[in-house]
Amino acid sequence: MTTLASGTDTITRDALTVLQPGFTGTTAPDWLLRRLGEGLASVGLFGRNIDSPEQLAALTAQLRAERDDVLVAIDEEGGDVTRLEVRTGSSFPGNHALGAVDDVSLTEEVAAELGRRLAACGVNLNWAPSADVNSNPDNPVIGVRSFGADTDLVARHTAAYVTGLQSAGVAACTKHFPGHGDTAVDSHHALPRIDAGLSVLESRELAPFRAAIAAGTRAVMSAHILVPALDPDRPATLSRRILTGLLREELGYDGLIVTDGMEMQAIAATYGIERGSVLAIAAGADAICVGGGLADDDTVRRLRDALVSAVRTGELPEERLADAANRVRALARWTAAGGGAGADTSVGAGDRADVGLVAARRALTVTQAETYAPLTEAPYVAALTPVANIAVGDETPWGVAAELARLLPGTETGSFTGESAGALALAAAGTRRIVAVVRDEHRHPWMAAALDTLLAARPDTVVVEMGVPQSPPRGTLHIATHGAARVCGRAAAEVIAGE
Repeated sequence: MTTLASGTDTITRDALTVLQPGFTGTTAPDWLLRRLGEGLASVGLFGRNIDSPEQLAALTAQLRAERDDVLVAIDEEGGDVTRLEVRTGSSFPGNHALGAVDDVSLTEEVAAELGRRLAACGVNLNWAPSADVNSNPDNPVIGVRSFGADTDLVARHTAAYVTGLQSAGVAACTKHFPGHGDTAVDSHHALPRIDAGLSVLESRELAPFRAAIAAGTRAVMSAHILVPALDPDRPATLSRRILTGLLREELGYDGLIVTDGMEMQAIAATYGIERGSVLAIAAGADAICVGGGLADDDTVRRLRDALVSAVRTGELPEERLADAANRVRALARWTAAGGGAGADTSVGAGDRADVGLVAARRALTVTQAETYAPLTEAPYVAALTPVANIAVGDETPWGVAAELARLLPGTETGSFTGESAGALALAAAGTRRIVAVVRDEHRHPWMAAALDTLLAARPDTVVVEMGVPQSPPRGTLHIATHGAARVCGRAAAEVIAGE
């Protein structure tokens, strides 16, 4: 255990302990190592911090040389949201694909293998899984990150995911409490509101979290959403009624409560990150996630000072801050002790390398296959590309073009968006067979119109839906992958090329 730097008082140490900051670069900066010596207990990693498994393992070793029980957290859902494979796309399908298969043993196996790879790189806290029930098909931020729209399905797969991930010694952080599925607003940009009544919330939103708690989830992440039936005044992250009254007291949860990113506009634009962090800890949160967009020592200092000042002025009870810090340390002890994991988690050891691809293949929903003749010549892939939500990011490649090019050399591709997308794609394709790739067609009228244009001119177009399949299947062949992970693209390409 690292000895605290001299002169660090208890309140200041506790204020640092509850922070989960990020940083830039692929090695730890000096300021971060210094803060670990002063009491910082957690670090959040993002795609910008990762080049390879070997580099990530070296980075986490660097952090542990300064503090051996540090919590190293990451947002690795698999599927569309990947940090380990941000530059290539994930080797694992996401939640919606696993829900489409609906085999809880497969979900547990996928989560266990993902956890094993995280543990091999020194990561011991995963901000996953999403337990949100995607009840609103227009949801712009959850979508394929959810296991589905059926509460019971989401509950059983959430529990299986928690069990699998934690079997590798990586703490699960089930999110976004009390449920982000029934929103049409992205909390990265504004404060969403859910107007469901108590009975609906109890039977729909809360059921997967009950299942996660029963499965032993070590952490729960709060949502930046306003739920008037639970608290008409404060978003969940800042609500004592929700975090303490509901999650702690009613649901009986005793693990770590982590906030969603405090720099998200739902909090930053309404309360500010300093005041928001004080209110969150006062409400019952134990750890402040910050660093997706703010990733410097000044942010850490500002949040530390805001918490210390709130204690000294009496706004934040010292005992509440101490309790939060102790919960962080308790999780750190659990991970440092191996978290009960019994499997070999060394880099490259015992890979169940194909489990992600197997799951992606099983998740496919293929329509019109009986009359389809596999392609034998290189096609033109027209990617009808929406703006990516911030959680997914726009740096992660998606689609089927790369995998089709491997099977059918000479495959070409282009990305199209907006009202003229269909006409532009037709002109670019020329006489080549078209494979049109969409993502949540039902949420983008321009995308549906582009498909209309393509299919009217080229009825033999193959359509691949890599979002939530809501629109009726169309095209000479229609494939729903239930997610845009690299393995989902590979599974679809195999069908198109007759592999």
